[in-house]
Amino acid sequence: MWCRSLACLLKVPCQLGGSTRHRSPWLPCDRRTVLAAAARWHHTAPESLKCAWQLHGDHLELRYANTLMRFDFVWLRDHCRSASCYNAKTNQRSLDTASVDLGIKPKAVRVDEATLFLTWPDGHVTRYGLEWLVKNSYEGQKQQVMHPRILWNAEIYRQAQVPSVDCRSFLETDEGLKEFLQNFLLYGIAFVENVTPTKEDTEILAERISLIRETIYGRMWYFTSDFSRGDTAYTKLALDRHTDTTYFQEPCGIQVFHCLKHEGTGGRTLLVDGFYAAEQVLRQAPDQFELLSKVPLKHEYVENVGDCHNHMIGVGPVLNVYPWNNELYLIRYNNYDRAVINTVPYDVVHRWYAAHRTLTTELRRPENELWVKLKPGKALFIDNWRVLHGREAFTGYRQLCGCYLTRDDVLNTARLLGLQA
Repeated sequence: MWCRSLACLLKVPCQLGGSTRHRSPWLPCDRRTVLAAAARWHHTAPESLKCAWQLHGDHLELRYANTLMRFDFVWLRDHCRSASCYNAKTNQRSLDTASVDLGIKPKAVRVDEATLFLTWPDGHVTRYGLEWLVKNSYEGQKQQVMHPRILWNAEIYRQAQVPSVDCRSFLETDEGLKEFLQNFLLYGIAFVENVTPTKEDTEILAERISLIRETIYGRMWYFTSDFSRGDTAYTKLALDRHTDTTYFQEPCGIQVFHCLKHEGTGGRTLLVDGFYAAEQVLRQAPDQFELLSKVPLKHEYVENVGDCHNHMIGVGPVLNVYPWNNELYLIRYNNYDRAVINTVPYDVVHRWYAAHRTLTTELRRPENELWVKLKPGKALFIDNWRVLHGREAFTGYRQLCGCYLTRDDVLNTARLLGLQA
């Protein structure tokens, strides 16, 4: 979905009788072709093209599982998994990478049906499973998605009928926890029902999947319209869709909301899948998507209310992508807290505004808005790197509690349960 197309590899130069010619790397070598040893495709079986390899001056070229891969010789020596180079008990490298000769070349290469064998000048032998190489090669990574997701608008999410998880199952069973985390990873939001409506019980809930991240707002916080903090959120006013803590160098990963009491009207919570909106921008205007992913902006939070004195600045583009496959992993969108744009030259800033308008239009489409009425006993977890939230104005007394969670710990919990995260 976010992956760019791989470049077509059409021709590879080979030495033929002292002259340089070109032929397709997918064609098998036969007895009529005599190649220099360093420019010859070797196959694992005479009649098979399952695996083939070729040595070049500074790298090994390997074709396996329909993937053409190139491995630098230093990379191949550095990633050796032998007992002297890698500690399998700690899953840590033992080899001193800085000690590897940057001009190193293998003395011998052999490939069988499942394994690549490299013998180095000092006699050390490195073995790699071919499947491991496909998974861990640059070319293989370009074809993989780091975080599988289901992008949604309001209708897609409703039709999916994603179930809430019961609090007891969430707290006491791995099955309930795994179901919750799978929902959260796929959709960026997840609900837990039948939670005792207290701050203490919400804290226990949050600690089931992560350490709680303490910020300038404290560890666990109460949220009312008393304007106790210098933030629009502490009022009864409507809040437009946004992600939180854009003014942190690393925005908080997960946010927990639990409405403990509301005596009044309004106050529905708005949820928008920012990645779904960004996907529409990518399809309609890829140049604008690229601009939003490359132009750095400052976000700022200045507070001088009571005993709270803070001045936070975070820097980053609106869209953050993995450069090798263009997969989006973080959206930093908050029109309230975006600082003065002074990191963009004049000949770029207008194009940035146009790109920002395109994204905002997608984020504000009514069909992309999922409205949820939070109530006591129903806790909401939001992926703050993906899903924007807001609220409608309200009347009366409304009290929420919540916290931020450390993203690494949530993903760690998911991986330990066998989920891709």
